[in-house]
Amino acid sequence: MAQDSAGDDDYVDWNTDDDFEIDNFQSSPVHSRAETLVGVAVTTSSLSSPIETTDLVQMGFSDEIFATLFDMGFPVEMIARAIKEAGPNADTSVIIDTISKYSSENEAGSSKSKTIDHFLAMGFDEEKVINAIHEHGEENMDQIANTLLSCAEPKKLTEVKEEDDIDWSDDEINYSETLLSDDEKEPNSSNLNRNQIRSLVKMGFSELEASLAVERCGENVDIAELTDFLCAAQMAREFTEFHTEPEEQRPRHDVKKRRLESKREPSSSVDDEPVRLPNPMIGFGLPNEPREETRILPELARGPPFFYYENVALAPKGVWETISRHLYEIPPEFVDSKYFCAAARKRGYIHNLPISNRFQLQPPPKYTINEAFPLTKKWWPDWDKRTKLNCILTVTGSAQLTNRIRSALEPYSGEPEPPKNVQRFVIDQCRRWNLVWVGKNKAAPLEPDEMENLLGFPRNHTRGGGMSRTERYKSLGNSFQVDTVAYHLSVLKPIFPDGINVLSLFTGIGGGEVALHRLQIRMKLVVSVEISKVNRNILKDFWEQTNQTGVLIEFSDVQTLTNDTIEDLMKKYGGFDLVIGGSPCNNLAGGNRVSRVGLGGDQSSLFFEYCRILEVVRGRMRRY
Repeated sequence: MAQDSAGDDDYVDWNTDDDFEIDNFQSSPVHSRAETLVGVAVTTSSLSSPIETTDLVQMGFSDEIFATLFDMGFPVEMIARAIKEAGPNADTSVIIDTISKYSSENEAGSSKSKTIDHFLAMGFDEEKVINAIHEHGEENMDQIANTLLSCAEPKKLTEVKEEDDIDWSDDEINYSETLLSDDEKEPNSSNLNRNQIRSLVKMGFSELEASLAVERCGENVDIAELTDFLCAAQMAREFTEFHTEPEEQRPRHDVKKRRLESKREPSSSVDDEPVRLPNPMIGFGLPNEPREETRILPELARGPPFFYYENVALAPKGVWETISRHLYEIPPEFVDSKYFCAAARKRGYIHNLPISNRFQLQPPPKYTINEAFPLTKKWWPDWDKRTKLNCILTVTGSAQLTNRIRSALEPYSGEPEPPKNVQRFVIDQCRRWNLVWVGKNKAAPLEPDEMENLLGFPRNHTRGGGMSRTERYKSLGNSFQVDTVAYHLSVLKPIFPDGINVLSLFTGIGGGEVALHRLQIRMKLVVSVEISKVNRNILKDFWEQTNQTGVLIEFSDVQTLTNDTIEDLMKKYGGFDLVIGGSPCNNLAGGNRVSRVGLGGDQSSLFFEYCRILEVVRGRMRRY
């Protein structure tokens, strides 16, 4: 349900063979790559006797093997050293084992440099870090931290390396908790954290990103959860703030004013309880496991009219407190859609709907990957233990990535299973990019129709109507998960047996409308506001193809929906029973390294338009 403003001509086609590459695995022609890499190894390796390119050629060294090992993420100097030690005729598995041995040796002998890097990444001065380590010893992380914190300039605490560019100021980072010594934490938690961070780094995330994920998600979260945390916010990488269609280049004075007002708002006081993400993230219960809970809504928040607002759960510090404050102080209900389908989708929902007597859509969704896509079961390797996919993104893995996975696995086709380090590489990439097995050694990204299946939309919902394949991925990545939303909206069916009038803001591809239709709640009126023309076409097609008998009225921008226009619509049609929507998450999601500025951002500040429109609707309904 995000407001779309990227033009066709400005789109990056993530599905071409060479547009989207993972940073750690840039490919180049195989016939020249090995020679180039060996040259690098000669200049960078600390080997006692450097290896020359001609030496490897004379030894019968295969450049294809070198390229394959490099594509698996091994450093070039280690590859060269392992080849020299194992010999040119050694099996690839022997070379990999030799490299793994080097990695273990390096990890054991480089704790001091890692300690230095850890504090340099936080912005501390290198000389002060070294002095603190000499004073306290590299193992006393908490004492080093206290020393550095006591003498650091305030601005140093939020500086980070330019290449990582993580906005730590937006996240709840407690340095004293982060740097607890091992004996102050739960047993084995430190080792577990280090292993998790190491795994995430091997997947291509920076160490800062990995550390942040462990900090925010907790110590007992598995690697799949951490990967989901880091990947979910890539939905914000739409470049909407840099590429806009001509019709969308209108000045947004009201939004700018509200953004400035948001920045001036006082932050929560010390006594206020910050919004915490629950674990597990199941809101007020699941279809098969309802929780006996009640809640008391503020008088001003009680419906009808009802309202329902959605956005990413993993937003910067203070965002959900602000959203809650502007929506009648209602605490958010945090839900991960992995409990409703075969893919994760962590979202926060603020609404005034009843929470009892909810019911599930029928037929119920498929809960595991193999149930959702039965044909994958034949090819799914036993060592890939995934049963759920991570958050559905707006981009997919490239053809080069899937080819690298195939190249890494094919040498072991005759064996029961590939080596552990090959398994780790493959599974890490499969988790990160939601790859599924479609053949022997063939892992592939989800197709748009498979995404529709996971998100609860009818088949071909986004197909045709002028929508490109890339636009399908984008629109689906920004949509509601229909089964989750329908579970919440199901309470409306007995309340409105004759039908419902809906004001749908930031409609996207119509996730709310699809949920109501699947619940068999008649939509007498839908006033839809969506800036993307192709998304508006999708809703219009859905409306016609499902033989809706109600009235559909469309607007292109929430800012053109003036208070007077809303009043006129309510006079004509008798008001709205439900205001539903999810404002853009571009400036909220963690994957946005450019403008993750919270609700003050150009896109995410449109949340305040939701509040304005909701207040107009509720104000008129109170008067009459």
